Amino acid sequence: MDRLIYLDHAATTAARPEVVETMLPYFTENYGNPSSVYKFSNTSKDAIVNARAVIAKSLNTEPKDIYFTAGGSESDNWALKETARVYKDKGRHIITSTIEHHAILHTCEFLEKEGFEVTYVGVDENGIIKMDELKKAIRPDTILISVMFANNEIGTIQPIKEIGAIAREKGILFHTDAVQAYGQLPIDVDDMNIDMLSASGHKLNGPKGIGFLYIRKGIKIRNLIHGGGQERARRAGTENVPGIVGLGKAVEIAVETMADRTRYETELRDYLIDRVLAEIPYTRLNGDRYNRLPNNVNFSFQFIEGESLLIMLDMAGICGSSGSACTSGSLDPSHVLLGIGLPHEIAHGSLRLTLGHENTKEEIDYVIDKLKEIVQRLRDMSPLYEDYMRKNR
Repeated sequence: MDRLIYLDHAATTAARPEVVETMLPYFTENYGNPSSVYKFSNTSKDAIVNARAVIAKSLNTEPKDIYFTAGGSESDNWALKETARVYKDKGRHIITSTIEHHAILHTCEFLEKEGFEVTYVGVDENGIIKMDELKKAIRPDTILISVMFANNEIGTIQPIKEIGAIAREKGILFHTDAVQAYGQLPIDVDDMNIDMLSASGHKLNGPKGIGFLYIRKGIKIRNLIHGGGQERARRAGTENVPGIVGLGKAVEIAVETMADRTRYETELRDYLIDRVLAEIPYTRLNGDRYNRLPNNVNFSFQFIEGESLLIMLDMAGICGSSGSACTSGSLDPSHVLLGIGLPHEIAHGSLRLTLGHENTKEEIDYVIDKLKEIVQRLRDMSPLYEDYMRKNR
């Protein structure tokens, strides 16, 4: 393989050199346990305080409302499971959407087995949650609404502020999985009426194994992990100091570069979309054309299988995906694509390409040229395509 073009930034990102450099001392000379009382540990303790402050500022909230976790999935589990258990005397009804990440959907399935009821609100053909359906789903015993900020597969951005306002008016807690959106979009938890928010470091050029859960002051939520008094006694376990430091640095850079970086990614995204739709027939763009993450593109190509497409792209040095990295081993079509109304045969021929700040227009041109060749090669081997072309000559 002569080259590597990485277009799967929704799956994970490379840690920036500045992030790694900031982390390194906390593996070696500054290795003190933050919970210890001697001066040597103060460096670690102060580093956590600083990172928490950076993250809080990025959301327009207070540092004491940020709780470090091992990543987005843990944050989602904590928000849903422990909120449900605390507020079960008030009600046992939860609302979410049909196109959530599996960290939310599987947690909801778990809660259903514990006696909670979950309403899965549908989305339109662009992946926008149906607000009328959401409003109708609200009941007197509804205790929590959880809707992702932006979809990890098709990039569609949800009307979070409006959903938060509805929840606030009804006295319902509102959680959003912002793993894909955080660092890509400005987020103000007060303005958007967000009570809890999940995020993960490795999606924004930070380290893996670190994330956080924002919990609005005054919200009762039980501990997910019991033990020591870390994270103000809400999340036990010795803190991942290098990870926290790296996350703080990644957030700092993401905030500073957001405007220019997302403008650049949007230009590349739109260039990629326009060329593919114009030059590869029988192709559909999944998700809203403009109300989507700056770096997200998701296509469905008729008459081909997405798995074969990915393998051939990989042979050409191009990294993409057919959807969420968490379900890459599944043979089933994406629940997100089925949720926006695609038939199975179209959903199976999908490709997600997610851009990063390091990608170039020259790389995108190469990807498009290879994509045209590969799609045509796969279609030439497809009996369905041959039959379709024969009937439509």
